Parts: sequence; C-alpha cells; structure tokens
Amino acid sequence: MDIDEPNPMEVGEEEEEDSNDEESSESEEEGEVYLPGKPIPQDEELVCDDNAYLMLHQAHTGAPCLSFDIIPDDLGERREEFPLTAYLVAGTQAARTHVNNVIVMKMSNLHRTSKEENADESESDEEEEEIPPEKLPQMQCALIKHQGCINRIRVTRFNNTPVAATWSELGQVNVWNLTEHMTLLNDATLLGNYEKSGEGNRTKALYTFTGHQQEGFALDWSPTVPGVLATGDCKRDIHLWQPAEGGTWTVDQRPLVGHTASVEDIQWSPNERSVLASCSVDKSIRIWDSRAAPAKACMLTCEAAHASDINVISWNRNEPLIVSGGDDGVLHVWDLRTFTSKTPIATFKHHTNYISTVEWHPTD
Repeated sequence: MDIDEPNPMEVGEEEEEDSNDEESSESEEEGEVYLPGKPIPQDEELVCDDNAYLMLHQAHTGAPCLSFDIIPDDLGERREEFPLTAYLVAGTQAARTHVNNVIVMKMSNLHRTSKEENADESESDEEEEEIPPEKLPQMQCALIKHQGCINRIRVTRFNNTPVAATWSELGQVNVWNLTEHMTLLNDATLLGNYEKSGEGNRTKALYTFTGHQQEGFALDWSPTVPGVLATGDCKRDIHLWQPAEGGTWTVDQRPLVGHTASVEDIQWSPNERSVLASCSVDKSIRIWDSRAAPAKACMLTCEAAHASDINVISWNRNEPLIVSGGDDGVLHVWDLRTFTSKTPIATFKHHTNYISTVEWHPTD
C-alpha cells in the first residue's frame, strides 16, 4: 500500500508536533506475546520474533511436502560452528499424481541470524535487513520423479549408503539410493547437467513393495539393525522388511496381527533389536517382538491409550519412555516398565487441536 507523505512546507507547526508524537508513540510500542487460543483481530497478524532463534532461515520447495527427514552426513555430530550445512530429503504432495518428486536438498552457508550480545542496538531496521552477498544462505536441490504423493519419507544409512524409504499414496513403498544425488549437490556443473538431461525422471527405486492392501503413513528404519524396516498401512497391517543380498529386501507377506484400524505410526526400540511399537486409529499402542510369529508378535497392549485416534509416537533414546499424541490434542508419556498398568506417567493438555508430530530431544 502506497502512502502519500505530506509536504513539510504545507504542514503547520502544531500538526508537525502531533506527527512527531505519534511516531514516538509507535516506536515505543512493543509487540504482545501471543497465547494459543486467543483470538486474533482482523487488523493484526502474528510476526515471528527472530530474537528467539540463534539461526532462522526460510526456504521453499515449490510443491507442499507432507514429510521430510535429515540425511546423515560426515560433517560431524552436534556441530555448532557457523556457517552450517545440512542435507535433507522431502517428498512432495503435488496437485497431480504424476508430477511428484523426492527432493534431495543441501542447505549451506547458514549463518547465525540473531544479534551478538555486544551488537549495536542503535542500528536502523534498514541496516539490520541488509545481508552481505557472502552471507546469503544457499539451497541446491536434486529431484527424483516419484509415482504418487509421498505420505512419509524416512532416511537411514545402509552399507555406508544413504537410502530413503517412501510411502506412496498409490499403496506402494519404495527404497531409493541417494548417493548420486548428494554428490550432485556438491558440484554445480554436474547438477546442471542432471537437470538438463532429465535423468531424475528415469531414476529407478532400489526396491518396491506392493504387498500392502491400502496406502499408509507408518514407516520406520531400525536404529540397531541396518536395513531393517517396518511399514504400516491404513487397513491395519504392519509388514517387516529384512535386507537381502544384492541390495534388495525380503518382506514378510504375513502382517503383524493386533490392530483393528489404520496404523498411524511405528517406532523401533532404540536399543532392543527385535522390539517395535505402533499406534493406531483404534486408540491403542502396541509393543511387538519381531522374533515371534506375526499372529503372536504383540506382547503388550494399551487398548484405550487416548480418547480418539493416536497419530504419532516417539521412543526416548535414553530412557524406556514413549510419548504419544492424538486427535484429542493430548500428549501422554508412557513408562514401559509400568506399561501394563495402562496409565501414563504424565499427561499434557496444552494443545487445542490434533497432534500430528512429536519427538524427544535426541540427547537431553
């Protein structure tokens, strides 16, 4: 919106003083902290407080993505020295089935965005917004054509190779080798040739499983046994994958028996090789032992863990705890040592709508 500024030669002294008072009042006005559930007036909007973050950058992938994951790299764990570099992979939800992609991304030159403690606070807003070209964040992308919207994507390292599993809306699960694409992201010439040739449209999956009866969302790689995967669908079935020779997989055609509705999430135990957990629209959380026959693999069950659909679970890496989130907007924390009591050790009701993602801090 353009605003015509008054000609100072035509403004009276009294009006000029009023204008100065208004400008002073506006400059002194402070933002108000938003509390969830509080109505927002039509003439107001929520604005991010950049001071809450050491680093905050934004990027766009074109088509929306339902799921993404961090690709493990060799740059070191818990790195904090700026500028930072990160590799990610995401799956698109395009308007048309045949134009979806797996997006392999490299985000680099990520500098700190918050002020240093000794920064000069007298700098103008205009000066603060000016970013030197050498400090601009960079993002490179390599696309892999994918059949159908990607409901969920998860990455692991298998035989020192980054691989991603994708759940397609068409009811199949694919496994992709990301090695070539991560190499492309580090060479602008190679990436340009890849894009021009349309090679991404011809990339084939390492393996595709079409044995699920419906599409699904539940998907997790084992953190203790390389290459082992579990997938769950909207019918109620969970299938277990084992790596085989030649870079392929063997999938048990017999699903784990227990859930009576859509399996929404799966989590392998961070320290027990054969144990995994799942949650479902049937409101239950189940603990499984993959060594048992599929019909007898369910070892522990909490039937009414939530008042409605359970969407997500996360297994703590350091303690025998699982956190769950559901359509009821509630978070429950479960201690597996007392799981048979079917009573959570903690409950949080701060959310006012359904919970679609939850994750423990990896080290704390």
